[in-house]
Amino acid sequence: MKLGFLTTCLPESDLTDIARWAAGQGFEALEVAGWPSPDDRNHIRVDRFDDAERDRVGRIFAETGLTLSSIAYYENNLHPEQGAQVNAHVRRCVDAAAALGCPTVGTFVGRDPGLPVADNLKRAADVFGPLVEYAARHGVQIVIENCVMKSWHPDGYPGNLAYSPELWEWMYTLGLKLNYDPSHLVALGIDPVAALRPHLANVAHVQAKDTEFLPGKLDRYGFHGPISGEKGWYRFRVPGLGRVDWTRVIDVLYEGGYDGVVSVEHEDPVWSGSTARVQTGLGIAYRTLRHLMPG
Repeated sequence: MKLGFLTTCLPESDLTDIARWAAGQGFEALEVAGWPSPDDRNHIRVDRFDDAERDRVGRIFAETGLTLSSIAYYENNLHPEQGAQVNAHVRRCVDAAAALGCPTVGTFVGRDPGLPVADNLKRAADVFGPLVEYAARHGVQIVIENCVMKSWHPDGYPGNLAYSPELWEWMYTLGLKLNYDPSHLVALGIDPVAALRPHLANVAHVQAKDTEFLPGKLDRYGFHGPISGEKGWYRFRVPGLGRVDWTRVIDVLYEGGYDGVVSVEHEDPVWSGSTARVQTGLGIAYRTLRHLMPG
């Protein structure tokens, strides 16, 4: 296994600076943001990917010795108005990944909030069938993070139809693979280790994020959270500062033969606000995880 992180936590930094810092800290991989402009999460310029951009990114990884584990573009592929543009950008991410020798592109299934779940699943089959086929022709796998994305639904219901093991089984039938993130399972009351074991063969990428329960909030709001604009009953933290049992998670991954990248997804509000604070948070995650991982 290799330890890396997702570059979205450092939107104001250049990929060269991120990679040099990561290598100097002992990280071995990067999951690189590939959103289109004007979004600042575009450390790889997928929307204008050409030979010069391929050479620039390739040179950064060659000079630092890091592995490019995935190109990240986590958006709603079933959005009722913008879905076609999202699907087209996923294809551009696949093109860039293939040119760079990157094995995966990470995204969300998403959801049309105006349709029942059953209708969304039918739409997803129509959308992802061609995308998965396109990726396979280019030697790339599309991996889906199991994030709930409640913010995509007007009533706070799951906005990404890949949040539970039941839905993972469904998405495998479309040829999609799992980008496993235990933090979201904790927030759903699902044991992340018990959920992981039956799905190890379909885990193609791993994200590492932790979940902290806020005192007294769950008893007031329940699992669905508040109906007002107040913050919910949990918040995300860097690994080591929440409830995920990382010793068990890494051990189960190792026992199951996973030899890919574990990518820290830094969304910790405590260790945010400046580059230095984000880097400190990444350092906490590194010290939590590195000694648990073989290799």
